[in-house]
Amino acid sequence: MATQAQALKGTQRAPAARNGKSATPPRPLAETLTPGLRFVIMLAIMAATMMEVLDTSIVNVALPDMMGNLGATLDQIGWVSTGYIIANVIVLPLTGWLSDYFGRKRYLTYSVILFTVASFFCGTSRTLSELIIWRVMQGAGGAAFLSTAQATLMEIYPPNRRGFAQAMFGIGVIAAPTLGPTLGGWITDRFTWPWIFFVNLPVGVIAATLTVLFLPDSPAAGARRSADFVGIGFLALGLGSLQTLLERGEADNWFQSSFIVTMAILSVIGVLLFIWWELRPGNKNPAVNLHVVTNRNLAAGTIYAFALGLVLYGGVFVLPQFLQNVQSHTAEQSGLLLMPGGLASAAMMPVVGQLSNRVDKRFLIGTGMVLFVISMYMFAARLNLDMPDSAMFWPLAVRGAAIGLQFVPLSLLALGTLPTRNLADGAGFYNLFRQLGGSFGIAILATIVDRRMHFHYQRLAERLSPFDPATQQRLLAIQNSLVARGQSPTAAHQSAYQTLSNLVTGQAAVLTYVDVFKVMGWVGIGALLLLFLFQRARNRPGAAAAAH
Repeated sequence: MATQAQALKGTQRAPAARNGKSATPPRPLAETLTPGLRFVIMLAIMAATMMEVLDTSIVNVALPDMMGNLGATLDQIGWVSTGYIIANVIVLPLTGWLSDYFGRKRYLTYSVILFTVASFFCGTSRTLSELIIWRVMQGAGGAAFLSTAQATLMEIYPPNRRGFAQAMFGIGVIAAPTLGPTLGGWITDRFTWPWIFFVNLPVGVIAATLTVLFLPDSPAAGARRSADFVGIGFLALGLGSLQTLLERGEADNWFQSSFIVTMAILSVIGVLLFIWWELRPGNKNPAVNLHVVTNRNLAAGTIYAFALGLVLYGGVFVLPQFLQNVQSHTAEQSGLLLMPGGLASAAMMPVVGQLSNRVDKRFLIGTGMVLFVISMYMFAARLNLDMPDSAMFWPLAVRGAAIGLQFVPLSLLALGTLPTRNLADGAGFYNLFRQLGGSFGIAILATIVDRRMHFHYQRLAERLSPFDPATQQRLLAIQNSLVARGQSPTAAHQSAYQTLSNLVTGQAAVLTYVDVFKVMGWVGIGALLLLFLFQRARNRPGAAAAAH
């Protein structure tokens, strides 16, 4: 206990550092912690991260039950997910300032408590408006789990162990979305929808307790910055409007809706005013330190993270849609079928964590993206209406391994060359762009599915005519089959037309999802070009410390 107390005491930032007058730089946090203490801190961070990431996907499965219980329409219930994501996206870039303002330990603790309390009140909500308010609180609290938690892991582990730390963090971020639909379907089917929130309570209590007891504050965090309420307001306007546009665009028919046009205008105005306000010469306490993006690896990493988020969350959206809408699987069945991908990602993480210390990280990222592109074309080549479930195994496994191969080295490349004091700001940007990539991906792919479905249906339907001999033969074969099963000739004649229409619809859906997988493959090919923008980052023990 004495050793632990000395370690915790040694990591507190010196009082003079608050005023910028510290005579000596703070001792790196990684040098003051024992391996056991690091592991306990990592467990707390992983528990909080998995809880937050699961909540982004687990809720979607229960939305139909919420609609019936709360008396909401489909458009209204969508705000349960939209409100959460908007709050999350707005707070993400502010995590650097919040870490400085409260101290990283307090901010992370407060965030875990806020998320846990909000989860309880989400489960006890009896009206839609009440549920949306607490979901917004959840999203605001959960933002810290992605950026501040990742920055903390980068700081508490020495450079040669950061690959392992990011691998453990990545298991939560990558595997949790795959488990979300399965877990959400299981809980909703066997209990009631409030339990998807109540399951967070024990995890939140454990994470908060471990954080309070064992997480030291960051000695490298910057001075306590005053609140920049104007900058925060512009940021909320810009990102909130942008996220609303992405979430509601397809449902409202995009720019044919005056609401979507208004959101687009407000998002542009808000983002431009935010950038101007934060970069103006007289602003000494910006809400977001935009200067961190002058770091070449962080700039390239955020763009690549956007592309990775697009294909990662886009795939999490598209694959269940195909399994449920085309192959008529339940949410729980589709979740079980998707599990090999999540397991492959989780299994790859520790391996890549070790390889990141020995192999050029750009090579690992490039190999991962090449495998991802291959997996997309494996999907496109295998899709058909009679495809057995087993045909999904290898494309899913390759996709999961490909994502796992990229996550750790990308995090290390993007954040590894930043000064330690800028880690929270950098991690906020990095995770923001990955989240925005996911939002853009879902919005774009949902639009592609809708538009290409109509396109392929019309093209296939044009080839069908009651006067076409091939069509007549097909209808007659279906009719005879139905009669053989006991239907009357009249009923069989009508059913034959419906059956043929269903076949056309199903084939149009297959062709549509083939297009979607090819689009994701092309995004992956484009992301490979970004590798030329990265500088090679080496795991030198003094690299981060020298930048204090």
